[in-house]
Amino acid sequence: MPNPSPEIIQLLSVFSVAFTAPTFAKVLVLILGTILTPGRRTVTAALRMMGLGNDKHFGNYHRVLNRDYWSPWVVSKILLGLIILFFLPTGMPLILAIDETLERRRGQQIKYKGWFRDAILSTREHVVTALGLRWICLAVVVPVPWSQRTWALPFMIVLALGKKTSAKLNKRHHTIVQWAEYMIDKVRRWQPEREIILVGDGSYAAIVLAHRCQRLKKPVQLVSRLRLDARLFDLPSPQPKSKRGPKPQKGARQSQLSQRLKDPQTAWKKLKVILYGKEHKIEFVTGVSLWHTPGQAPVSLRWVLVRSPEDSFEPAAFFCSNTRASAKQIIVWFCLRWNIEITFEEMRACLGFETQRQWSDRAIERTTPCLFGIFSLVVIMAKLLYPENLPVRQTSWYKKDGATFSDALAAVRSHLWSGSNYNRSPQNPDLLLIPQATLSSLLESACYSL
Repeated sequence: MPNPSPEIIQLLSVFSVAFTAPTFAKVLVLILGTILTPGRRTVTAALRMMGLGNDKHFGNYHRVLNRDYWSPWVVSKILLGLIILFFLPTGMPLILAIDETLERRRGQQIKYKGWFRDAILSTREHVVTALGLRWICLAVVVPVPWSQRTWALPFMIVLALGKKTSAKLNKRHHTIVQWAEYMIDKVRRWQPEREIILVGDGSYAAIVLAHRCQRLKKPVQLVSRLRLDARLFDLPSPQPKSKRGPKPQKGARQSQLSQRLKDPQTAWKKLKVILYGKEHKIEFVTGVSLWHTPGQAPVSLRWVLVRSPEDSFEPAAFFCSNTRASAKQIIVWFCLRWNIEITFEEMRACLGFETQRQWSDRAIERTTPCLFGIFSLVVIMAKLLYPENLPVRQTSWYKKDGATFSDALAAVRSHLWSGSNYNRSPQNPDLLLIPQATLSSLLESACYSL
């Protein structure tokens, strides 16, 4: 069994307050086993990697996910605190990326499954649906010292059932926007003073969510896409005190953004911004308006209409619920959302996302959020072990400019396996004393890796 170093044990010990002592001992085994295991991330695979393949009490480890009492919300709060501690200095805003991802699952015993749009296989012209579980992921976008781009570290994941599934299970249906409201309320309570920016795609461009962000005790800035045919209005003009009746909620209607694109009188401004690691020349126009939908109170926002003079991308519009935000800042904030898509891809490539095999309701609700949490935990461990320079795998045929999650995972694995070497080994770089159990685990991992 790998022997973690004292700094790793100290890091993991902060989660002990969320579990009982017996449960936490099993949690440590599952965390380390999941990090070291290649291929499928199942409880049994983690146990085999930790040298517990012959443990007759293996059912106790399954109970961590399907029966033992502990709160995922407490674990999320602790994980968020660690991410802020290791990556965000005091005064730096908390930029949160929110998005959904699909876990493809089949089986009659999985009650929560439903048919959802498959973002990987779908295109603008053709929508592909797949059977599985839909998860809403909230991640912190942070700079890391070994990469030029920012990384999105997940800390809160909730299961969003489809409308038909909720009705079938007699559960109250919550939309994606309602879940986003609930999640951002949690984060604001946990971080009452820090500036928070919530960035999402068009699914989160909702007036109710913008209102919720603005009405918090310390408002959260919502950044998202805006439809080109959105109903925008001027601010209402001041009314004389002598005028009776209700005050107007909005002023005159403005031209649609799609019309501004075609209008030759539109005063475009030029700007150079770094988008997705490359410099782009763009043209933009911005303004402050009231966004209104029938049946809902209008919300104030700053919109930004963007086009490319080189036609490198289609015109798009974005908005921010903070009318004082600059147009350039809104564009940069929205582009940071792409990092969560990279996280989803690395979860599938490196941490075996979609290979879980739990089928009980509670285990399903816990396993995937824990796997996303391990993603962030691995990056935190890598930052603890390598504060400045992370070992990056290089080959003669491919030069990597910066580290990726696979490098962070490999560095943490190397550290965990190296801790099993005997300190009494002679000072000979060609020979090391390795415990038989460690050698057996490494050989089994190499022989059975698929």
